[in-house]
Amino acid sequence: MNAHTAQEINDDELYEHYRIEVDKGQSPMRIDKFLLSRIENATRTKIQNAIESGAVKVNGKETKSGYKIKPGDLIIISLPHPPRTDVIVPENIPLDIMYEDEDLLVVNKPAGMVVHPAHENWSGTLVNALVYHFNNLPTHRNGDGKPGLVHRIDKDTSGLLVVAKTEFAMTHLAKQFFEHTIERTYYALVWGEPEPAKGTIREYIGRSMKDRRIMAVYKDGEHGKYAVTHYEVLKPLRYVSLVQCNLETGRTHQIRIHMKHIGHPLFNDEAYGGNQILKGTVFTKYRQFVENCFKRMPRQALHAKTLGFIHPKTKKQMHFDCPLPSDFAEVLDKWEKYVVNH
Repeated sequence: MNAHTAQEINDDELYEHYRIEVDKGQSPMRIDKFLLSRIENATRTKIQNAIESGAVKVNGKETKSGYKIKPGDLIIISLPHPPRTDVIVPENIPLDIMYEDEDLLVVNKPAGMVVHPAHENWSGTLVNALVYHFNNLPTHRNGDGKPGLVHRIDKDTSGLLVVAKTEFAMTHLAKQFFEHTIERTYYALVWGEPEPAKGTIREYIGRSMKDRRIMAVYKDGEHGKYAVTHYEVLKPLRYVSLVQCNLETGRTHQIRIHMKHIGHPLFNDEAYGGNQILKGTVFTKYRQFVENCFKRMPRQALHAKTLGFIHPKTKKQMHFDCPLPSDFAEVLDKWEKYVVNH
């Protein structure tokens, strides 16, 4: 957000970048602090400059950094350049393609790769790679500039994604996701040993009121969407467990927030507190061991292992499985050996 004086820019020269309606349950908070928690990759200086320049309006009027937001306030941020939502630059990035035909492909996404371009991630994404490798991929029907994508996984989650290559395949696959008939299995390394060892988590998930970059569990559907995760402990390792999670719904950060909710955050999941030593001993050697594991896998321990769906054209059941990536496999191996030797 660059600083401009209100006199320099007419409203008709501005492009709307953000439209935020303050939630009913929001407590009073300075607008600059509130926007910092709501806008990814923003800084306080940029936000304050935007407010001073008149780029931020509350209920249609310019505001000041010290303004305390109230429930129901409508905040609109307009800037003199269009939002970069449809600028997708083709990039020659290698893709680990597990399967491909004329209708679709299945990709094994590495951890660290963003799925689609967004603020401060305009390059190096899966979509940049797809645009380069395949021409004329269909765009999602709501025109949100994600070619061929009917679902996504977090930047630091590894694993399988299906990509449509035709409008027909796009519609057909999107319907399967909507009807929750897609089979998805994730492997997660979590802190502790969940009890019971097999169960189902049914909790509403929505954006956190305190920090919009993460999710929170809510009691009802007013602030969240219904989400269902089935889990089963595959390998209890005293202080951590390898857990299989099957998604019935596909909410943002679903496994990560559901597992935290039952007291077992994902190993090294910074957003949900898993990057702290939550179980185990106080000994220095143990702490060093865990920190070495964190260094080997500097991300949440989550891998989209299997994917199953009906092929849009042949109507055959397709099933794909990809092994744990090396960082996940090595950390799991380290924990198995540690438990045996201690």
